[in-house]
Amino acid sequence: MKKDEIKQAMPLYLVTDRRWLKEPLSEAVEKAIQGGVTCIQLREKHLSQEEFINEGKTLLNICHQYHIPLIINDDIDVMLEVDADGIHVGQNDMDAKTVRKMIGSDKILGVSVRTVDQALKAQDNGADYLGVGSVFVTHTKDDAKHVDIQTLKVICQSVDIPVIAIGGIGQDNILELQQSGIDGVAVVSAIMAQDDIVKASQDLKRLVKQL
Repeated sequence: MKKDEIKQAMPLYLVTDRRWLKEPLSEAVEKAIQGGVTCIQLREKHLSQEEFINEGKTLLNICHQYHIPLIINDDIDVMLEVDADGIHVGQNDMDAKTVRKMIGSDKILGVSVRTVDQALKAQDNGADYLGVGSVFVTHTKDDAKHVDIQTLKVICQSVDIPVIAIGGIGQDNILELQQSGIDGVAVVSAIMAQDDIVKASQDLKRLVKQL
């Protein structure tokens, strides 16, 4: 994807977590997209690789019907097998430079960062966007470390690629990120744990436009 297309995909970025759901993941994802989600990251820590691949292929078809990208969390083998649009890696995963070599120049590479140094290194190593967090307390990822909003602002000022905030973001606190310089937010339970996924996505999309 081109740089402007990647930036357009960042405003409302959904990271999946099936633990919250009372329906198939594919149905929940489609509802979220219909409500305004602009990018999907498939995050699976408890599926076999075969199940992960099958779920990825199902979601890729849905995402492409709506012309939005599907990003795979961490697993390059799954990303390549699914032929997903990109991959997202953390600081404890494979080095971004190595990942870029493995996936080629056409795929999207997202990297999680918490400091300016990490952000600059990720950009130099070929990242297309950065996920910065956790900006608020989150119960989705137990080991998430806090990043204050001032650090988030400096990261946004220091790089030329899109930055999205992640971690504990919901309708009650999203506007605290105004003036931070971010290009979007990544959410999990703010959509996945809601009874009405379409409405939750619509409400968040309206708030994102105020950032």
